[in-house]
Amino acid sequence: MSEPNLLGLSGSLRQNATNRKLLREAARLFDPERFVEADLNLPLYDGDLEEGEGIPEAVRTLADQIAQADAVIISTPEYNKGPSGVLKNALDWVSRTEGNPWANKPVAVMSAAAGRAGGERAQMILRAYMVPFQPCILQGPEIHLANSSNEFDDDGKLSSERYEKSLHKLMQKLRSTAGF
Repeated sequence: MSEPNLLGLSGSLRQNATNRKLLREAARLFDPERFVEADLNLPLYDGDLEEGEGIPEAVRTLADQIAQADAVIISTPEYNKGPSGVLKNALDWVSRTEGNPWANKPVAVMSAAAGRAGGERAQMILRAYMVPFQPCILQGPEIHLANSSNEFDDDGKLSSERYEKSLHKLMQKLRSTAGF
């Protein structure tokens, strides 16, 4: 049996965003043969752009990455009580591609935010955004990383044993769901 390929989507574009750090920690605990962080720096969805130029190459690449991944992890910040526009835009673009790369795909959702709820509302809304795609979204353990800027050490590792333990359980469940 081959080793799994894992795809990560961060709802934050900042290179050192806590959601990117959380994805990298999740990938470390998942222990894939290959891990790719998707590039969500896409043009804003525009029906006129789609009609005139077609699906942008970066969107096709993202849809292909989703289709080829054995499992996907998504980490979202919480902006104004919801997921980031970056993440929603990526989902909207991918929905315009041929087929449905998300269908039955094992997906783990998590969030990291400055607030004390750790992005819980954003994560709840993100789960609702995913319904039309019909992936296999894991229901827990839930990861809502609160006060996220203080939860990583200088090397980008989670500093809280409690969060690392829950994230490890979630990644083991994702590996199992993906058949590994």
